[in-house]
Amino acid sequence: MSTTVIGKSGTWRNWAGNVTARPVREVTPATVEELAAAVRKAAEDDLRVKAVGTGHSFTAAAATDGVLIRPQLLTGIRKIDRDAMTVTVGAGTPLKRLNMALAREGLSLTNMGDIMEQTVSGATSTGTHGTGRDSASIATQIRGLELVTADGSVLTCSATENPEVFAAARVGIGALGIVTAITFAVEPIFLLTAREEPIPFERVLAEFDELHAENEHFEFYWFPHTGSTNTKRNNRSAGPEKPIPQLNSWFEDEFLSNGVFQVANLVGQAVPATIPTIARISSRALSARTYTDIPYKVFTSPRRVRFVEMEFAVPREAVVDTLRELKAMVDRSNLRVSFPVEVRTAPADDITLSTASGRESAYIAVHMFKGTPYQAYFTAAERIFIAHEGRPHWGKVHTRDSDYFAKVYPRFGEFTALRDRLDPQRRFQNDYLRRVLGA
Repeated sequence: MSTTVIGKSGTWRNWAGNVTARPVREVTPATVEELAAAVRKAAEDDLRVKAVGTGHSFTAAAATDGVLIRPQLLTGIRKIDRDAMTVTVGAGTPLKRLNMALAREGLSLTNMGDIMEQTVSGATSTGTHGTGRDSASIATQIRGLELVTADGSVLTCSATENPEVFAAARVGIGALGIVTAITFAVEPIFLLTAREEPIPFERVLAEFDELHAENEHFEFYWFPHTGSTNTKRNNRSAGPEKPIPQLNSWFEDEFLSNGVFQVANLVGQAVPATIPTIARISSRALSARTYTDIPYKVFTSPRRVRFVEMEFAVPREAVVDTLRELKAMVDRSNLRVSFPVEVRTAPADDITLSTASGRESAYIAVHMFKGTPYQAYFTAAERIFIAHEGRPHWGKVHTRDSDYFAKVYPRFGEFTALRDRLDPQRRFQNDYLRRVLGA
């Protein structure tokens, strides 16, 4: 017999520590029925409800002063359908556990983001993505959803069942209901060869279209205060498997990318004048390397240095101009930026509020070390992004509101009309949703 865990709540904090909330109570349902009952009870008590994952969003998308739902008991694989090539998982399943479980079954997602700490529902609801010429965000790989709506009913949706809900709820920002299970398309596990190498900033921009066209997954990091980038190309491979040797992996991915980088950021935080020098050293620290492994070991990497992040999707054809403007802004300012800028791409998709909805996109992400004032840098970057009709990642810092979104998302009204139908009392409302979707 399952039991719901209900607790008096303390303070909830996100991963970066820039968002806090004090809910009235926390509920950890063990079944979908218990979650539905918790939503009905919240309605009786006139409380708002939000589900939280691992808190990897930098926005207050999951914050609530009402009932906080923790989905960690709604986890694991419910069903693998090898005929349809789908897998159905509980919404609280961490991507890490899903990736490992699929690999054991000889299966994989087609594409994924660069970390795998998030829950599947948290990652998809905010539009988490990796980089891809032909393959898009994690949400585009969804084939079915189970959703508890504001009246406590359980709705299943897919391209054929409640298709208008399916079109929107794959990236629903928690506004349409609480996702309890997701069915993903999967494929037989494959190998990727990753080629990482430093290339000068100007050369990457000059060759960007070519690099994008020639590689299934292309991305790069530009180190502000330098003319250097580190590029990464991931392409499918016939093998053989050739993972990074364990010692090299520890040295480059843990010691350099996390340990030394943490120390460098602490030095930069204490003495900002040292940051340009640290950036030049950082940009030269990672050498070229090539390795071949299963997808999640190539796409994802550990991120232990905490930061705050803003990311905008701009039309792909605008990415080079946008990056040149960003570099010029940093160069002429007295900003000191110790984190690299990450650049990725995605093909257009058909999800109502996906950042790549209806247009081929490039993502530009700016970061600041946790505890360092980020507002001046992010404000200046955001000004550049919005001049190119940029769409901010729903889970990352931005100041845009519903008026702006109505302009940059052609189907914005379709989403808000659906929300009016599914949640007329705004049971799933919070301050963040009020700002981005309107009251």
